[in-house]
Amino acid sequence: MTRIRTDQKRHQLYWVRFDDGAERPVTLSLSSGTQVYGEQVITEEGREFRVWDPYRSKLAASIVHGLSVFAFTKGVSVLYLGASSGTTASHVSDLIGVDGVVYCVEFAPRVMRNLLQVCTTRANMVPILADAYHPENYLQVPELVDIIYQDVAQPDQAEILIRNSVRFLKPGGTAYLAVKARSIDVVAKPKQVFLKEEKKLKHAGFTIVDRIDLEPFSSDHIFISAIFSGEVC
Repeated sequence: MTRIRTDQKRHQLYWVRFDDGAERPVTLSLSSGTQVYGEQVITEEGREFRVWDPYRSKLAASIVHGLSVFAFTKGVSVLYLGASSGTTASHVSDLIGVDGVVYCVEFAPRVMRNLLQVCTTRANMVPILADAYHPENYLQVPELVDIIYQDVAQPDQAEILIRNSVRFLKPGGTAYLAVKARSIDVVAKPKQVFLKEEKKLKHAGFTIVDRIDLEPFSSDHIFISAIFSGEVC
């Protein structure tokens, strides 16, 4: 294994190369001495780096595949829809640092219990037990945010992102959407599903920048990054 290196374009992100030649993104841990999902931790020069598994995180998979829009800088605010047990959200927490905030929306009470444990060691993560289709119920979000990240495997994925963006995303803010074709339509071809979802986003004032196939890390998924104009067509 070689030394940790900094990503020259995404300055909060790091990389490590393993003996088999594989490179993986890593984040500088905001909560030293803890693991979230059994991830490998590498200590270098007194700092702990968490290896970010692209098979466990669609954001990590998109980064491995060359995600060009990377808005996760120190101090930004993020509304995370579908935070689950906190795997990806914890890496986002590392990226944005103590001056940033991640509002973590999760609907399932059982999963929320796991998320709460992660949040207890990370002051910049705010857990919200709520349905992402109803952003009007997020009483814990007092501001417009810089980023909305969505990984909600439901048929109305685009609509959920649009509803939340209209209410909470700053004009010029960045949206990330992991689209799971089989959650939207089990019969249609994935390519048809993806094109339909993209069309919805464009009509809602988004400019799509990245459109990334997540194979082999996640089947029948694409990962979209888009900039929100703030004006729905």
